[in-house]
Amino acid sequence: MILVGLTGGIATGKSTVAGLFKRCGATVIDADALAREVVQPGKPAWREIVRIFGKAALNTNRTLNRQALGAIVFGHPTKLRYLENIIHPRVAREQARLTKQAARIDPRAIVIYDVPLLFEAGIEKRVDKTIVVTADRETQIARLNQRNGLSRAEAIRRIKTQMPLADKRRRADYLLNGTLPLPQLKKQVRLLHQSLRALA
Repeated sequence: MILVGLTGGIATGKSTVAGLFKRCGATVIDADALAREVVQPGKPAWREIVRIFGKAALNTNRTLNRQALGAIVFGHPTKLRYLENIIHPRVAREQARLTKQAARIDPRAIVIYDVPLLFEAGIEKRVDKTIVVTADRETQIARLNQRNGLSRAEAIRRIKTQMPLADKRRRADYLLNGTLPLPQLKKQVRLLHQSLRALA
């Protein structure tokens, strides 16, 4: 079995690539989905978040208000660390459990761990290989405008909150260009999947 960390910048096409790997037969584990799962109302992480950050972090239906929580921790490194220390270890445990499960089903499984903060959170140390999906700045801005309705200034601000793509590119084992037309991108993913299968 081989565990591959998949990352990129915002709006570079990472989700599209994850979907293409899934179609090739890879097992895809989505870190964002796991992060949402571990903070469901009543779960230990949810209780801890409410204890530390108070009811201001909740919606009326008791689910986490991610925007409110983001506003509370934004620009407060200590509060952000508290939040990460609640969520990250639980996400890591769940990812490890799902990876083991995939390996039991297929000892030669290709497991793609789709994780935005792969390098920022030091997760690259826990995977066998890393893939970075890249795009030029203008494509990112255009996609953020179409997808999220962000102005140019807002899009640039959002991009700048992340580790520069150039740094991620340097640290990657494999690069995929997220601006390629879909048929070409499919072909690249298929070839990379075959290479990974050979390694597994």
